This record gives sequence, C-alpha cells and structure tokens, in this order.
Amino acid sequence: MSTIERMTVTMPAEMAAFVKSIVETGDYASTSEVVREAIRDLKAKRSQQVQQLEALRNDIAKGLADIGAGRLVPFDTDAIVARGRALLADT
Repeated sequence: MSTIERMTVTMPAEMAAFVKSIVETGDYASTSEVVREAIRDLKAKRSQQVQQLEALRNDIAKGLADIGAGRLVPFDTDAIVARGRALLADT
C-alpha cells in the first residue's frame, strides 16, 4: 500500500468554489478525491505530451537523415495548393 502524505493546496476562490460544488453534488466524496483525479488527469496528459514530443523528435531525426543522404523531393508550392483546392472541392 502506498504512503499517504498530507498537503495544503492554495487556489483562487473560483476554483475552490468549483471543487466544493462538485463534492456537494455527490460527484466526488471529498475535495481530496477531486484533487487526486485532477492530478491523475494531468499525469496522463503529460505522458501523452512526452510521447508526442518523442514522436516529433524521431520524425525530425528521420527527416534530417533523409536530407543528409540526399533523399530530397523538390518543394512545389503550386502543386500543393492545387491539391488542397481539389481536396476542398471534393468535400
């Protein structure tokens, strides 16, 4: 079983009122439960951000490796715009 640590949290009155209101409606048993849920959500969000950043770094590294190896495709702005317009016309 994990160790429980007591903390004091200070927040603006507006946030405190929201927390109290969702406890009063019965959605949560206590303010501590609300804070724990918020922290779990924050942890999940941070984890997802780290994964997305790692994927972006991998894509950049792959792109730089392609450039270094001479695997390049000419950038044709007109073709990109025409393709975008064609896709929009189909919707």
